[in-house]
Amino acid sequence: MIIMDASRCIPPTKIESQPPVCSADPTKRSAHNAAMDAPQQLLLGALLLLLLPAALLLRGGKRRRLPPGPPSLPLLGSVVWLTNSPADVEPLLRRLFDRHGPVVSLRMGSRLLIFVADRRLAHAALVERGAALADRPQMASVRLMGENDNTITRASYGPTWRLLRRNLVSETLHPSRVRIFSPARAWVRKVLLDKLAERGAAAPVVEAFQYAMFCLLVLMCFGERLDEPAVRAIAAAQRESLIYLSKNMPVFAFFPPVTKRLFRSRLEKALALRRRTKELFLPLIAARREYKKKSRRGDEPRKETTFEHSYVDTLLDVKLPEDGNRPLTDDEMVVLCSEFLNAGTDTTSTGLQWIMAELVKNPAIQDKLYAEIKSDDETEEEVSEEDVHKMPYLKAVILEGLRKHPPGHFVLPHKAADDMEIGGYLIPKGATVNFMVAEIGRDDKEWDRPMEFRPERFLPGGDGEGVDVTGSKEVRMMPFGVGRRICAGINIAMLHLEYFVANMVREFEWKEVPGHEVDFAEKSEFTTVMKNPLRAHLVRRRNKQQSAASTH
Repeated sequence: MIIMDASRCIPPTKIESQPPVCSADPTKRSAHNAAMDAPQQLLLGALLLLLLPAALLLRGGKRRRLPPGPPSLPLLGSVVWLTNSPADVEPLLRRLFDRHGPVVSLRMGSRLLIFVADRRLAHAALVERGAALADRPQMASVRLMGENDNTITRASYGPTWRLLRRNLVSETLHPSRVRIFSPARAWVRKVLLDKLAERGAAAPVVEAFQYAMFCLLVLMCFGERLDEPAVRAIAAAQRESLIYLSKNMPVFAFFPPVTKRLFRSRLEKALALRRRTKELFLPLIAARREYKKKSRRGDEPRKETTFEHSYVDTLLDVKLPEDGNRPLTDDEMVVLCSEFLNAGTDTTSTGLQWIMAELVKNPAIQDKLYAEIKSDDETEEEVSEEDVHKMPYLKAVILEGLRKHPPGHFVLPHKAADDMEIGGYLIPKGATVNFMVAEIGRDDKEWDRPMEFRPERFLPGGDGEGVDVTGSKEVRMMPFGVGRRICAGINIAMLHLEYFVANMVREFEWKEVPGHEVDFAEKSEFTTVMKNPLRAHLVRRRNKQQSAASTH
């Protein structure tokens, strides 16, 4: 369809019989008018010829300012998706960084994805200009599953996100609340050590880590110490859902109207997994709601397995300001509880496995850590939470584990609120921006021999002395993210890692199993895990100490 310029076809108003200035038949135009138009047309043509190169240059300059990346195709996005899976993008990104530098781009369908692997650029973007990238991109898979973004990790930067995050931090993760759960951590310590002692000599240890972390987080979430079958049912549902969604749902970012039909079975499986989670969680939420009603009336004494506080308690009191001040629905509480469990179980158990693998592979470091732990009061049953805060080498071991083996190799994605620049490149409004956690922590320009496990680097005189993992002053490593969207549970995560590592090393000497040597190959699930899970031979230290004492 040709759209004509109506302003050139307005008939004169003084003499109605005169033909229009612009006739549909150009041959009927007068020679006089044609002669008058000719110079104007020549002038206009000359101007267009002069302006066209400048316009193309400006347009090309804007395109060149976008971060470099592979060529793209309509609907598909970057052509690399023909041979690479979005669920396993890290090796591809490393090749792109080697070729183009620390800022690269990919297209996934119509979405522009920016990846940044430089610590200074990360600090400038996430800390110095925190509001510019405080938002989250919407996920097509969430909409297809009929859910909204009323979670801490997915909510847009605004009142709902602030309310949900403030509720979690002040009501459950505040130091005064964390202390309430000290008896729960002591119970889980016993559970963990017993499970490690029961396993076979060559059995993977990560299963014990996962079960113990679910025992703890389920109790913190629902306020009830559940029996083993109930905990294992929740753990199985959470892990299956987490791994399935992270592996199979990214495809819906490619033209959702088509992919939701092509991959209908994936969507149906995801919905079935969500229904399974609801079946497990809704009775626990209902029981907690009833417990709160009765406790207010003083009708029922608290059972030994019931805790005085839980995360669900706080969710029952939340009112959403952007939605008529309504309470959370049961479905929204299920998703928030699932988020709470995922954030505190998978990442922590993954971190524990990597750290213990390094201690098995480096017995001298393990001995040095044990010496620090042993110097504390040996008559105590455990290394207490107060004790771990006084152990600098323990903290150095944890930090080195998180630097070399961050459980998440990416932060959760950010969305540009407006056009901005990162590293001299244009980041358009609405673009998705991510930051390479592992690349930053392993950068050989910033760290001395970064692929060696050396906790001493975090002690006085080391190249990591005084590192602040919150990244407020500078970014050297960012296992919890930085800026306004930093992990809300950073302090309790550090406490759990320090507390459980200290008690496992105090109880057992961790040795390599012949034929099952430690392998640091990585595998991407929801977190980055050991491709070949750690197997360790555990020797109780108390038995060794008793036998040594009996010979003197």
